[in-house]
Amino acid sequence: MITKVDRNYLEINSVNQIKFSSKPKKNCKIEIKTPPDFQINKFFYKQIGKKYRWIDRLVWDDLKWMDYISNPNLETYIMTENTELIGFFELLFHPETLKCEIAYFGIMDKFIGKKYGGYLLSEALKLGFRKNTSKVWLHTCSLDHKHALKNYLGRGMKIFKSETINLEN
Repeated sequence: MITKVDRNYLEINSVNQIKFSSKPKKNCKIEIKTPPDFQINKFFYKQIGKKYRWIDRLVWDDLKWMDYISNPNLETYIMTENTELIGFFELLFHPETLKCEIAYFGIMDKFIGKKYGGYLLSEALKLGFRKNTSKVWLHTCSLDHKHALKNYLGRGMKIFKSETINLEN
């Protein structure tokens, strides 16, 4: 069986274009994961991605995960409230092109619809512009959460490419 998937690539070209979303709760915070820990990336990837067909990294062994997170151009940020994990994002900087990719971004199920996503994305975009970046971009698809595209557009991102792909189930 084949599933048609619509994929959109979005970008924002200046920190001044970000439409910031306010912090949903006073005690939530976003921090870089230092030192990097592949287990946290793996945890979020599996927990968030299971509903949205994030499958490419499921075959990775621990060595592949460690190699990935040891990339000096990769940063992982975690959102917490008190000690509870809310969500994460991975920023992959490309210094040779002055671009930053939001490689993965997501919120745990029980926090969806509670304004955490808008705030987390605002901060991801802002942090993506820290390193002399001229563009922050990401891609999303019709398999992602039904409000994902709306959140990206709502923060000021613009679609620069769209395509339809066929996935075999």
